[in-house]
Formats: sequence, structure tokens, C-alpha cells
Amino acid sequence: MSESNSKNNASFGYKKVTETEKVSLVNGVFTSVTKKYDLMNDFMSFGTHRLWKKYFLLCSNIKKGQRVLDLAAGTGDVTKLISESVGPKGYVVSCDINYSMLQQGRDNLIDKGILENVSYVQSDAQELSFKENSFDHVTMAFGLRNTANISKALDSIYKTLKPGGSLQVLEFSKAEKIIEKPYEIFLNNFVPFLGKHIAKDEGSYRYLAESITMHPSQEELIELMMKSKFKKCKYNNISLGVVSIHKGYKL
Repeated sequence: MSESNSKNNASFGYKKVTETEKVSLVNGVFTSVTKKYDLMNDFMSFGTHRLWKKYFLLCSNIKKGQRVLDLAAGTGDVTKLISESVGPKGYVVSCDINYSMLQQGRDNLIDKGILENVSYVQSDAQELSFKENSFDHVTMAFGLRNTANISKALDSIYKTLKPGGSLQVLEFSKAEKIIEKPYEIFLNNFVPFLGKHIAKDEGSYRYLAESITMHPSQEELIELMMKSKFKKCKYNNISLGVVSIHKGYKL
């Protein structure tokens, strides 16, 4: 075990753990919530997560015929949108560290008739095994905060991008002051309540709520992206900062 992985320098919600422990713990969370994941997303966001994802794709510069890596692809919502955007001559890799989520995403896309331009890879975003300069774009929706080390993930993503390619991240972020207090109550009380009564898994959804609180602010994430060599970094708040889109380029 490396020195960094032997220290409690990662956060599993409010708890300090090693990076190795976080990978294992987060994997357990997503294996547990797979079957109820889409239903819980609808309840927690009142259905707006689907609009966020569509807007996320509208903000990308993904074009027909391009190669795209969709990280933390989960149950396949964003992969589906990318598949439609790149068309039959394009190609998208649906990638997730968790086998249960990846399998659920594959099943969902097959059920929707999406077969030709998608492949599925189980991999940790921190240690991507793709060749350097492989993809025109990398997308990641609601997954970056679950990595054990965000900087390592950003470094790994940077290598896989072609020069001129972009990284676009959709993630829960720091809500604006006007809704900060009620949103904090929503995260710490309502989300675990839903987890307990809908998914029958209060603990996993308490972690997911805590992980949102512990995630870097919009400006802090921009700094991390710049340290990983991304250029022209910017962010765009959605729903008063409840979520944000971060974008950077490999030039």
C-alpha cells in the first residue's frame, strides 16, 4: 500500500478513511442501491435530474462521429444521450467502477434498443486503462465526489483525452445563499428518510447526502482541474447551485 493510501486522507461522508477503504465502502454503497437508484433519483430531485442531464448534454460540444468516455455511467442515462449525439459512426464507452451499476446500465440501454455504438468497461476513474489521447470528450455525471482522490481521477482523465478534447462534469455543488439552510435540512434529513422508506437503506443515502456536503465548492473544483493541467476551466450553476457543470479542455 502506498503512503498516501495508508493515511486517512479521504472522506467517506463525514468519516475520514484511507483511499483504499473509500473505494471499498463506496463500492458497497452502490451495489446496495443499484435496484432502487433510478427511483430514488426521481424522488430526491423531484424528477429534475433528467432535465439536468439533458441540459448537461446540450452544454457539451459532442458531435456526430466522435469518441466519448462516460465515467460513473451508472444506470446509463447520460450514456444513452451521448449515444444519440454521436450517432452510428460515433462511439461511447460506458464506464463505471461498480459492476452492479454497470450491468444495470447495460440492461437499461439494451432494453431501449441501444446496441451498436456503446461498449461497457468496469474501471476506476483514478486508474483508467485506456490509451493516451483516446477520446474527444469525457463526461462524468454525479460520480466525481465518490472517487477516493479527485486529483488522481482528473489526472487520469486528462491522459485519455485527445488534444483539444474536453472534460465535462455534472455534480452536486454548493447551493447559493438564498437556499443554503433549507437545502442543508433537505440533505441531512429528507434524503436519509427517503433512503430508509423507499430504498430500505438509510445508511447508504446518509453517506450520499454527506458526500454532497463534503464535495469541493465550485471554485475549489476549478482549482483542482487547473492543477491537473486543464485549460479554459469554467462552471455553470444550475438550480441555484444545487448542481453545477464544470468544463475544462486539454490543449
